[in-house]
Amino acid sequence: MRIVIAGGTGFLGGALARALTADRHDVVVLTRGGGLGPAGRAMQWRPDGEVGPWAREVDAADVVVNLAGESIAGRRWSADHKRRILASRVEATRSLVAAIGAAAKPPGVFVSGSAVGFYGPLGDEVATEDHPAGSDFLADVCVQWERTAAAAASARTRLVIIRTGLVLEKDGGALPQMLPPFRFGAGGPVGSGRQYWPWIHRQDWIDLVRWAIATPAVSGPLNATAPTPVTNAEFARALGRAMHRPAFMPAPAFALRLLLGEMADALLLSGQRAVPAKAERLGFRFQYPQLDRALAAIF
Repeated sequence: MRIVIAGGTGFLGGALARALTADRHDVVVLTRGGGLGPAGRAMQWRPDGEVGPWAREVDAADVVVNLAGESIAGRRWSADHKRRILASRVEATRSLVAAIGAAAKPPGVFVSGSAVGFYGPLGDEVATEDHPAGSDFLADVCVQWERTAAAAASARTRLVIIRTGLVLEKDGGALPQMLPPFRFGAGGPVGSGRQYWPWIHRQDWIDLVRWAIATPAVSGPLNATAPTPVTNAEFARALGRAMHRPAFMPAPAFALRLLLGEMADALLLSGQRAVPAKAERLGFRFQYPQLDRALAAIF
């Protein structure tokens, strides 16, 4: 198949592009910088809500994957950065939807990114794909992101929304940023430690996207999380075991709020007990359903 990936040079998109190329698919990465993508082929694009010359790749594609967007955790949130987080996702998605709508032969599958932040901060309530949206900033971003992507769904294009949790691998994402305190014996829970962190090993995330592309029964939102979400305290203990380091030194909530502002509450001090109900119901099998097993593979 020919597969176009927007946002295909990052931690998730680059790994997905390499995996799909290894599967012998013809992969084209849409990138703002041009040059070569992770899989060798790249096309420069401008994700501004409009269609450009890059749209010919969409017209020739069997699958389009949309992972484009400004980093959520790349810097402290200012009003301007929050606008960029939202606009980068909505405008890139709007561009792809317009290209799909204008295609003589639209792709059979459109996989568009989202996040478990859709559900907003939750306690220990389990969130399946049917759970309603939350009301905080990240939930609003996800709602607008998904609503924009929904315009691409048609009798000829199956839409899958990947609501991604905390993706674990040693070469990127959030995990490397967590390691320094543990290496120095100062790791531990964040805030109360009672908030749930819905995690997934990156290989399972890649395999879930592959499976969603190949499985006609999959449509709509899909939680990309392992079946066993854990509290932050449990996560810290598991990471300590994997690194053979203690994990009892808590990071106080007030200190994180001083350091990170609003982002601390949204990304660290709250969470969602999200589970992959749809994937399990439709037969997907995780390589790493348990956190200890996932961390053992990583370390």
